[in-house]
Parts: sequence; C-alpha cells; structure tokens
Amino acid sequence: IAFAELPDVIEIAEEMIKTVVKTVLDKCPDEMKFFDTHFENGLIEKLQNLISNEFAVCDYTKAIELLKSADKEFVYPVEWGCDLQTEHERYISEEVFNKAVFVTNYPKEIKSFYMKQNPDGKTVAATDLLVPGVGEIIGCSEREADLDKLLDAMQTRGMSIEDYEHYIALRRFGSVPHSGFGLGLERIIMYVTG
Repeated sequence: IAFAELPDVIEIAEEMIKTVVKTVLDKCPDEMKFFDTHFENGLIEKLQNLISNEFAVCDYTKAIELLKSADKEFVYPVEWGCDLQTEHERYISEEVFNKAVFVTNYPKEIKSFYMKQNPDGKTVAATDLLVPGVGEIIGCSEREADLDKLLDAMQTRGMSIEDYEHYIALRRFGSVPHSGFGLGLERIIMYVTG
C-alpha cells in the first residue's frame, strides 16, 4: 500500500475484516444461522460484536507484561523477544481484551528483514491482528525504505544480497512510506464459520 505507514495499514486491515464479516452476514443469513446452530452457538452475535466495535491496539512489550502477570500457566514460556504462540494470542484477545486486538512493535529479530525498523533499534513497525477463538488472522507491517537499514538487516540474517538484487533496486534511489499485510484465508473462514 503506497504512502501508508503502520497506523494507515492498521486502519485498512480493520476495515477489510469488518467488510468481509458484514458481507458474509448480509449475503449468507441462512448459512450463518446453520453455523450458529450446529457449530458455534452465538456465532452471529460474536461477529456482529466484531463489526460494531473498534479493535484494540496493544504494544508487544505491554502484551508480554500482561502474559507474564497472567494467573495462568502457558505451555510456551513468555519472555520479551519470544514469538507469541497461539495460546498467548488467544489469551490476549479472549481474556484480556475480549475482542480483536492489534499487537504492535514486535522485536526485529523475530520478524522479516523487510519490516521498517523503529527508532528504538529493537523493534519494527509491524502488527498482528488477533481475534478471539483463532489468534492471529492478519500480519501487517510498514516496509523498510532506508537502503542501508535494509542491507544491514539482510546481512545480519546472513542473506545473499545478490539473490535480492531486484528487491534492493527498488530502494536504491529512495522510496516512499509503504506497507502491506496478509490475511490468513483459512483463518478467516474458520473464524466466520465457527
């Protein structure tokens, strides 16, 4: 998405999810009643609640604090720098916020090389959208436009610069802020159908 920074891509992703869910509810009422009756009792109400409320936003560092202070034992231990597992994502979306939540500013070591580095030097302008019952449904990030930072991230990861020449060339003479996201198709289907 050209000229989009992280807050812009968060807004676009939220609107897309709400549009998809609203469209399914509007165009497939009989099917949704079937899923509500036979697969997830309360599904329609859950989806209407999703489209009626703003999604929460929580910084990764705060999410780690919430998980560490949880009165719950997780299979996977939680420390700053760990990649969140489904059990962590579901706890945050289901028990802490009880709605969809964007977790932002992940540690750069656990995210892709192309994600824009934040001024703190430790995190990237990235977010995952977590929804109750599923966990992560969308991954978003602002892309790194600074060629030197991009090359440094690639070298740190031991990547072949030559293999990515086509990608690097896009930033050689500068770039504009831009972002992107990916929706897990099977996850949105699982979420909407219960």
